Parts: sequence; C-alpha cells; structure tokens
Amino acid sequence: MSYKDELKRTLAKHGFRFSKSMGQNFLIDPAIPCAIAENARVDEETGVLEIGPGIGILTRELAERAGKVTSVELDRRLLPILSETLHHHKNVIIVPGDIMMLDLDALIRENMPEMARYAVCANLPYNITTPVLTRLYESHLFDTVTVMVQREVAQRMVAKAGSPDYGAFTVFTAYYAEGEILFDVPPESFVPPPKVTSSVIRLSMRKAPPEGIEDTALFFRVVRASFAQRRKTLVNSLAGAFGGLDKEGLREAVLSCGFDERIRGEMLSLADFTALAAAIGEKMA
Repeated sequence: MSYKDELKRTLAKHGFRFSKSMGQNFLIDPAIPCAIAENARVDEETGVLEIGPGIGILTRELAERAGKVTSVELDRRLLPILSETLHHHKNVIIVPGDIMMLDLDALIRENMPEMARYAVCANLPYNITTPVLTRLYESHLFDTVTVMVQREVAQRMVAKAGSPDYGAFTVFTAYYAEGEILFDVPPESFVPPPKVTSSVIRLSMRKAPPEGIEDTALFFRVVRASFAQRRKTLVNSLAGAFGGLDKEGLREAVLSCGFDERIRGEMLSLADFTALAAAIGEKMA
C-alpha cells in the first residue's frame, strides 16, 4: 500500500474532510518530511515546536531526531488521528490550540523545560504564514526555524535589494535571521494539491540585532515608510512618516549615508537601512 493510499484510508476511517478555511494540504510523499527533518538541525538536546502536524508524518521524523516535540494542532478533528499515528513516540506532546493565541514561552517551559535549545519545524498554512513567522521572530526563543511556505513567500524572505521580490518583510526577516531556501516541493506532493509550488526555508535566528541598530522601533519605522509608496523616491516616502522632520532634513540624512537623493527604498540593503535609521535618529535628537 502506498503512503497516499494509507493516508486516505486513515482519513476515511475517521471520517475526516479537509478544511479549506484552515488551508489544509497534507504531504503524501514520505521523502519530503524526511528531508525537512534532516535539514532542521535538531538533535537529542533540541526541543522542537511543530505547528500544524496534520496526521503526524513530519512529527514522526522529528521525534526520531529531537529530544522532544511539542505539536500544536488547531483542528481538534485530527487529535484522535494523531493519537493513533504517534502512539509509539513517547517524546511527542500534542497541544490543542491556536499558535497565534498560545503563550510560546509558557508552552516551552511547560512541555520541554529540560531541552538545551529550541527549534521550530512546520508545514505552515499559506494563509497564516506572515503572522506566524512574525510571532516566532519576536519571541526570541528559537535557534532555527525550518518551515515550508509558498515559494513566492520564501523568495521574498531572502530576496536581494533591488530585486522585484525585495520588500519590507525581507528586511524584517533579515533583522531577525539569516535565511536559506533548501528545496522546492511540487503541488503533487500534497493532498489536496495546492495551486502553487512550495519551498522549504531554514532560518538561523540571530542572537542579537544586527550591528549598528540601537533603536529598533525607529529602524522598523524607517523600513515601513521606505516601502509604503514604492514608486516614490526614498525622501518623499519618508516625508509621509516623519512629519517632525522637514524634507530638507530627510534629504540631508539620505545624502549623509552616501545615497543618491533620487534613490528608492527597495534599493537599500539591511546595512543601508541601519545607516539611514541612525542618520534620521541624529536629525530627530
């Protein structure tokens, strides 16, 4: 019996039907979860937070490599299936709940307090990718985050300055982590198959903010303003967000960083934004 047939049999046994609103797409190629787990950089001293285990195919691979796995599942219909598919894995804890509502620090302290380090591994539903990643970034709890997301999202996360995919979320990601796209996953690897190709990306989380960033709130304010109106020059984009500074002051800040006054925000790298935020901070002092 193929894994796809086994999956369909298990779901039929429990009367399970996929939920479009939850963005459910289950892997049917067993090589994919194995590859994800192999690339997640986890070992017996690692506690893994898994988001949306589905029926547990990735969970099993993680359980064989990690010290403990805590899997958060929103769809309570999957709980009896997970109890069945994971009953041999004593280092797995299934937590019913919404990852956006749970206290992540408490979740780790209550379920995996003895682990030396923590990682995230997940096949994220496309409709919640950005808010979930934002929450993980801001938690400062994890060494690595290895997730499967829509390929276009993965490309935006690691895009280079000046490229069409480059945007505020690229800089936001670079502030918190160094990302690497590991491999693509075609639609036929899932049931039901999504309409787009997925990518697995590994994020190595930074222990501290990038060098030179002293005011995080100001840094992100500058980044958001710089991408808010992409067709405008950087000076004009910033003028709408920094009303306390006149346009000439903003122009001077841009020029002091060595940028052309006609430059647009999408041309600036993480280091460039760091310098610009510092220059604007001096003007505001």
